Parts: sequence; C-alpha cells; structure tokens
Amino acid sequence: MAHGISTYAYFWRISARAPRPMTLTEMLTDTASLGGRVFQICDYAPIETYDSARLADVRATARDLGLELELGTRGVRPGHLATYLRLAGELGVTLVRSMLNTAGHRPTPDEAVALLKETVPAYAQAGVTLGLETYEQVATDDLVSVVRRVGDDHLGIVLDPGNSVARLERPVDVVAAAAPYTVNIHVKDFAFTRRDGWVGFTYAGCPLGEGLLDHAGLVAAVREARGDRRVNQIVEHWLPWQDEGYDATARLEHQWTQHSINTLLRSE
Repeated sequence: MAHGISTYAYFWRISARAPRPMTLTEMLTDTASLGGRVFQICDYAPIETYDSARLADVRATARDLGLELELGTRGVRPGHLATYLRLAGELGVTLVRSMLNTAGHRPTPDEAVALLKETVPAYAQAGVTLGLETYEQVATDDLVSVVRRVGDDHLGIVLDPGNSVARLERPVDVVAAAAPYTVNIHVKDFAFTRRDGWVGFTYAGCPLGEGLLDHAGLVAAVREARGDRRVNQIVEHWLPWQDEGYDATARLEHQWTQHSINTLLRSE
C-alpha cells in the first residue's frame, strides 16, 4: 500500500479563511516534503477549469516530485464522470473517487446501477478505476450492492468508516462489508467528546491513533480481502477550526498531517 495526502488534509489552508490559500503546486510540494507518495486532488473544483497546458504542468510537477496522482469528485451522472475520465487521462491518473449523491441528484440504487453500467466500461477501457466512497448519506449495504450489481473490477469502494458513524453504522461493520471491494482508503481518525455541561457530544477528528479508528484492523481486513491488489492510503482530517484563529488552525493541520504520514511510514 502506498500512502499519500488528500486536498482534504489542507482543508483550512485552501479555504476562504486563509489569508492566501495554498496553490495546487504548493500542496504537491508539501506532500512530497512530508514523505507522501500519492496526492489525491479530491473535490477540488478548480481542476475542472484547467486547460490541457495547465494539466500537463500539474502532471509534470507531480512526476518531478515522485508523486502519483489521484482524482476525486462527486456524482455518477455519465457526463460528469466522462469529464473526470478525460482529466484522469491528461493527468495520468488511474483512480477516481466519487460519491453517489450530489446536491442536485440523489439516485436510487437501481438508478445508480444503470448509470454506472453506462459509464464504467469507458473507465475500464482506459485502465482507470472508479471508487465510490462510504458515507452517511448511503447505507454501506446499498453501496456494496451497487458495486456488486455493476460487476466490473474497475468499480470499487473508497473505504472511510468514520463517515458512516453518522448513519449509526459501526466502523467495524463498514470495514467488514466494504473490504472485499475496496480500491482506496481514506485515513482519518475520529472521536466523541462531551459538550459543556454534559449535554451531548461533539463528533470530530483527532490525531491518527488517538481515536476510535482501528487502523491496523482496517488495513489487515483490506489486505486479506484484496490480496495483492494495490490499495493506496490517503490522509484526510476532520480538524475543527481553532479558537485562536487561522495561524493556530493551519499549524495544527500541518502537524496532524505529518503525524499521520509518520504513523503510516512506521506501519509499513
């Protein structure tokens, strides 16, 4: 398993709250300097506006830094996925992450199967795998069913068990169900903390190894289920905004990312 970093690990540093948001080139350079081997350009809308020359520059920068690129978007409409297949070809990407729902389209499992059967053959022909992420808007059993019914090795699951807790699905159950179809792993830890006055809980991210994620068990389950198939691990965070402001938040975001990469390196 190769390990890397997602744009989601730079969530605050590329947000409107940043005095000067990091550029894609800066994120690539930072990923390489931290020891990452993969960079997942995930839900990063500007990439859709890049022309061929700019995409070639991104691909060359990643190559020079020794990074493999992946892409991430949302939705299963054929036209949109065709756009990302084109982007994947220009960037040299072999994995695209997506999600079943978008703000304007929430397909039923039957509709999702029909749309993906229309789209996935083109991905397969291009040698690109499409991975659908586990998350709270879609039951994991439904997501697995969609992948099984499409029945193509170039369609699988991006496993992120923390997302599905909001659906009251246990992470261990999500891992068990999704592991046989997993093509990518999003690595982020998570924990519940009591609210002031003991009135409820906050569910948020925490440094890898300090929360509820059984990372070793997740990796073992995927390795057992997937055999020799290469499944990259991509670092993300759910880092809350810090009361001290942007500088403190950005500094902690960087520290969490470095900690996650170091943890993955030690686990190899």
